[in-house]
Amino acid sequence: MEPKAHTQQESSTPSSMETAEDLAFKLNAAVRNSNRNHVLELLEKGADVNSKAEYGWTPLQSAVQADDEDLVRLLLDKGACPHARKDNGGTAFIEAAIVGNVNILELLLSQGLNIDDHDDNGFTAFMEAAWYGNEEALRFLFSKGANVNLRREVNEEKAKLHKGGETALMDASKKGHFSVVKALVQEMGADVNICDNKDRNALIHALKEGCAKSAVSIGHFLLEQGANVKSKDECGKSALILAVEMRSADLVETLLKKGGIDIDDADEEGNTALTVAVEKNDYEIVKLLCEKGARTDVGNLIEVANRNRAHETARLLRRHRATLVPGTLQDWEPTSKRWGDQLKYLYKMYHPMVGKLKTFPYIKQRILSTSHGGIYLGLHDGTEVAVRIRQGVEGEEEKVFFEECGSCKHLLKLFQVEKHKDDMYLCFPLWEKSLEEHLQEPADQRDYKDTLRMIFQAVGELHSLGFAHQDLHPRNFFIDLDGKIYLADFDNRRKLIEDQKELVKSDLEALSRLVLYVLTGGRKPFEQVSTKDLAPGSLDYEEALDLVNSLVCHDERGLEGLSNHPYFWNKQLRLDFLKSVWNKIKVLPRGKRVFEASAAAEHFPYPQWTKEIDKRVLSAMNNPPNRKPIPYTNSVTDLLKFIRNLDEHADNKISKITGDHAEYFLKSFPALTMYVYNSLCKHPRYRHFVESWSCVCWKRPSSTTIT
Repeated sequence: MEPKAHTQQESSTPSSMETAEDLAFKLNAAVRNSNRNHVLELLEKGADVNSKAEYGWTPLQSAVQADDEDLVRLLLDKGACPHARKDNGGTAFIEAAIVGNVNILELLLSQGLNIDDHDDNGFTAFMEAAWYGNEEALRFLFSKGANVNLRREVNEEKAKLHKGGETALMDASKKGHFSVVKALVQEMGADVNICDNKDRNALIHALKEGCAKSAVSIGHFLLEQGANVKSKDECGKSALILAVEMRSADLVETLLKKGGIDIDDADEEGNTALTVAVEKNDYEIVKLLCEKGARTDVGNLIEVANRNRAHETARLLRRHRATLVPGTLQDWEPTSKRWGDQLKYLYKMYHPMVGKLKTFPYIKQRILSTSHGGIYLGLHDGTEVAVRIRQGVEGEEEKVFFEECGSCKHLLKLFQVEKHKDDMYLCFPLWEKSLEEHLQEPADQRDYKDTLRMIFQAVGELHSLGFAHQDLHPRNFFIDLDGKIYLADFDNRRKLIEDQKELVKSDLEALSRLVLYVLTGGRKPFEQVSTKDLAPGSLDYEEALDLVNSLVCHDERGLEGLSNHPYFWNKQLRLDFLKSVWNKIKVLPRGKRVFEASAAAEHFPYPQWTKEIDKRVLSAMNNPPNRKPIPYTNSVTDLLKFIRNLDEHADNKISKITGDHAEYFLKSFPALTMYVYNSLCKHPRYRHFVESWSCVCWKRPSSTTIT
């Protein structure tokens, strides 16, 4: 008798003896063994085609790893998901690039995959093909649009540790795949000077980790293609030092012929190419470096040569006037709190001086990254500085610009300049943090008036020099140890204003966003902040909102006029302003009609103010002791008169109710100051009331630093 046929439900259900986990394990094993019949049998038993084995491997990924094209097709036909990821985020497509099978890559790409998709470590299929030297796969991926110069993308935590940023060219260089390197550069246009997050270019990767023979060949090739010889590894080792460590005299000689090489450059341990060559006991390279003028007073070279029993090297060093290193430096404490440890390290280490400047331009001494290179710590004749290195005409132009900033209080100014060959070292007073960093620090409620006052002054000073900044971002404002704010433009976005008023308007619009960012304590990213993020209940809300809107609308008062805006007044100044307005209009023949003329432009926000005031206070002011009753109407002028009288004729009973007069009125009528201020500004006959008062306020002393 024939066996009973299984129903669809029965065939897809695991037997009681085999769990889904068992079947998944067996399916992956069968795939890895390329056992097609066993795979089909397990799928018939109900094994999940998308089940995952250890480390998240799916059967499809295992089939790709086994380089079994037929099995890949079978699993796809059975519903295998090409988008599934392993625990490390890798996909079958990325795995295919590791294997190098072009047919499988093409098959998977037809399933709608993103060719530049990456795993959790940032590796794309293109990068993996370069890493494993799969040249045919690399060319295929390039023909399908893979991004040749894509940098390895990592999460924020890894980026903070300077991980990631590598390219396919760096991977091929690191692994010593010379033919792949040539193809990437000559056929696919790979950029030889892109740097990873540790500032290393492909040349550094080749010399640091490549095998000696291929690394030398790749090194020569990359140098021919214009690789930057100033790049360093994460320990501060230059290409020259790495070439010496590899003991390649040929590559050392080629590097020394390149412009821009500093033969005495040292790594973070203070080792130069010569000290490394002596340590390696490589007489040929020692001789080459000495003849090219390497300093022999760095490190105890004679002692090292004697320890190596390298008598010929010792004699060579003596002929080139090798001397002992000075004694240990005395203890020194930096002023900076933020950069203290790095400055101590810089102070103690050996590094060639540039005039009176000691600086080490590599990642661990970098304090800021810009589109034109990094800013590094430095010590200029003992003074802590921030150093920018520029070349040629660009350096001269930047020097001229920063010298123009010398008389400005809140523009970053030049401290000193040093030159070495084609490099210009621009030294600036060292800052502690950026405004962006400052606002991210935990703090109780802050009064940001002084912060914004300095920001306004900085922008105004730049405009007075004839430049618009065009990048007024909180990262471009720096705060020194004393709390003073300076504006910088290290990305060189500034433009000459001349007759281009749109440039100034653009700055004012950016300044409005900056005001919001500061007032909201940097809680939202700079690009996302809006007026909706202001706190309506604060004493400064109306003034802040008006200031922002005035900047956005390109108010005719301009930056100078808005620098005297009521937002910058404290509560007592606002009260004094309201009182002064009454004192001026009361003596005018038609003074009480001042605000009627501007009613069309500004609607009085408190038309029933007598009902909003405390009844006890109003009653007391209506009936002053030993004087005639004073009836107050709901007009603007009567409210100003009321404020003036209450403050000038203080009464203890009233003061017990109101407390501080200024705070009482600002809380009771928060929109009043801006209403009066704007009404007068828009009235040709009475505008001078505001202008004269603003000048008085601006001249009053205030803090010029923040804490």
